Amino acid sequence: MAGHIPEEKVDEIRRSTDIVDVIGEYVDLKKQGRNYFGLCPFHGESTPSFSVSADKQIFHCFGCGKGGNVYTFLMEMEGFSFIQAVKQLAEQTDIELPEQMTQEEPSQHSEESQSILEAHQWLTKLYHHLLRNSKDGKSAYQYLIDRGFTEDTIKKYQIGYSPNSKDFVVTFLEKKGFHPQTMVKAGLLSSNEQGEYADRFRGRVIFPLRNHLGKTVAFAGRSLGQQEPKYLNSPETELFHKGRLLYNFDQARSAIRKQKTVILFEGFGDVISADQAGVHNGVATMGTSISSSQANLLKRYVDKVIICYDGDEPGIEAAVKAAKLIKGVGCQTFVARIPDGMDPDDFIQQHGGDRFQKEVLDTSDTYIAFIMSYLRRDYNLHLEGDRIAYIENVLHEVALLERAVEREHYLNELANEFDMSVDTLKEEVHRIRGQKSPARDNVEQNRHTNRKSHSPIQNRLLPAFHNAERKLIAYMLKDPLIADKVQEELGGGFNISDHQVIVTHLYAYYEDGNGSDISQFVEKLDDSALKNLVIELAMTSLSEEVSDQEIQDYISFVKAENSDRTEIKTLEAELKKAEQQNEPIKAAEIAMKIIHLKKELKSTHS
Repeated sequence: MAGHIPEEKVDEIRRSTDIVDVIGEYVDLKKQGRNYFGLCPFHGESTPSFSVSADKQIFHCFGCGKGGNVYTFLMEMEGFSFIQAVKQLAEQTDIELPEQMTQEEPSQHSEESQSILEAHQWLTKLYHHLLRNSKDGKSAYQYLIDRGFTEDTIKKYQIGYSPNSKDFVVTFLEKKGFHPQTMVKAGLLSSNEQGEYADRFRGRVIFPLRNHLGKTVAFAGRSLGQQEPKYLNSPETELFHKGRLLYNFDQARSAIRKQKTVILFEGFGDVISADQAGVHNGVATMGTSISSSQANLLKRYVDKVIICYDGDEPGIEAAVKAAKLIKGVGCQTFVARIPDGMDPDDFIQQHGGDRFQKEVLDTSDTYIAFIMSYLRRDYNLHLEGDRIAYIENVLHEVALLERAVEREHYLNELANEFDMSVDTLKEEVHRIRGQKSPARDNVEQNRHTNRKSHSPIQNRLLPAFHNAERKLIAYMLKDPLIADKVQEELGGGFNISDHQVIVTHLYAYYEDGNGSDISQFVEKLDDSALKNLVIELAMTSLSEEVSDQEIQDYISFVKAENSDRTEIKTLEAELKKAEQQNEPIKAAEIAMKIIHLKKELKSTHS
């Protein structure tokens, strides 16, 4: 619901936005008839079941059941709150918001976490200001320039400097009203046994670490002299979880969508260097191995991931782990090779962005090619035992590939290299695939839709009265006059409880003077399951014109079911009374009537 936001402004922004354009930035949509279809971004599938209606300004997935309007989509896709979704679309449509809406909304985090978040925003500004404008910041600024950072990059990433003073930042935070002990907990200050506080990052170049909404939630500091440790990061807090965030994701998101590819680096220095060199779709883990949470986040945005880690031994080992995890969530996985043990930043500094793109990224190995090369290092292929072990390991990887053409390609390579029969290799792969290894099960779950589990209502025949209620609501959503007729004859007398709730809201919606607008109506519903059901019914294929007789027939089905259910309840009460009064013959007669009525109901439902 809109809450304290003026509904007129919410409606104005929504009506000024084309849902097809917004969703089209995330999903490759193709027009089929009056609607647009694509692969659902909320669950894995190989056949498009995600539909967007330009006429109704709503979306619905027939696979997982999610649906809603443009606000709902952004909330689901980006993890936005309602207010954040409104602000995002207001910016895109150049609609000015009321002053109270430009302020931060109440946080879902604890009061302490909100204080920590605000402190990070203040320090981001302070550190950046000190880098550019203080005497102490000049050496740090020169260090960055010598490292190849440009003025635009320093500004874009809000890189800063913390002065080599114990109390400068402490005093700044206290003046802003932040309690020092809370700031110690946040990892912004340190304290000693004497109870003295000091800036944790003093004397370091500061790199703000932002969440996916662009808010600074942590810092990484790099010492300029002999200070140890060389790199110092914020500890994990309620706001900062290394395994959930990806560095630069907030700024790279647009380029990732456009290019449908993400470059995964090991560190933020590589990301920044690549961005300066023209590679704008790069992200990095926060100093740890990539997690399943981060891999799944990437899968929501792209099908193709290029892993670009350091070219030394630790970098190669880390790339193997990352490749297996990313492959496991269903992404097309490639691994870039950095020559001579260099890291991406070194290569770019020495050879430039064009060569980095052409010689490193564009020539990335496929997942299997990289794994084959990696496995080969552990075997002496001149020895028969090592050759067999190597081939068996490669076959287990090939067996995980879903596309038959890929499997065929690599099996032919193996057969040619080791003078073996392709049929023999195929037979072994077939045997391995038949075992349904857990890794392959995970891939299939991510790549294919289990429609039966997602949408049970579509996979069984519904009783006539149930179908009648669904059709009635679909026509009521389309035409207020039909809703008036149904309200007059049925009121809230629908047999399905969800349907009763929906029509009650719909009657009130029309009585408030609103016209038929599905996108607006679903904003009135708080229950997400009801929203999805309304969207599903609104996407039902209907006749352009419906006769009064057809509507009357639907109403008759609903009334008949209602009548039968009422009669059964009455008889059940009479049966209970007869049993209490010890009248077995009368009770038996009533019981037979109930059985007969239930049989009739069951026959109409089958």
